[in-house]
Amino acid sequence: MNYLSNRIFGEVARTTNDKSMKVVRMFSEEPVDKRDYVVNWYPRHVETHLLMMNLREYGLFRDEHQDFKEEMKRMRKLRGKAPPKKGEGKRAKK
Repeated sequence: MNYLSNRIFGEVARTTNDKSMKVVRMFSEEPVDKRDYVVNWYPRHVETHLLMMNLREYGLFRDEHQDFKEEMKRMRKLRGKAPPKKGEGKRAKK
């Protein structure tokens, strides 16, 4: 009767040793990749960065460092320091 009861309620039917019980416990627990504290262990840097870039395009967020980099790139182009376009380099003129 005990055997049938264990089978019905999803428990171990036969007597087993500690090693086998460890395996049973592992499979009865929630998987590690489904646990909330494991999934949220690291901050979501990539998603946050993409969100901020989208907000910056809409004009809702100001990234001063990115503005500075774009301004420096623009100034280099005005001074003639930008890389040449494809097919206009030194080796293409030969």
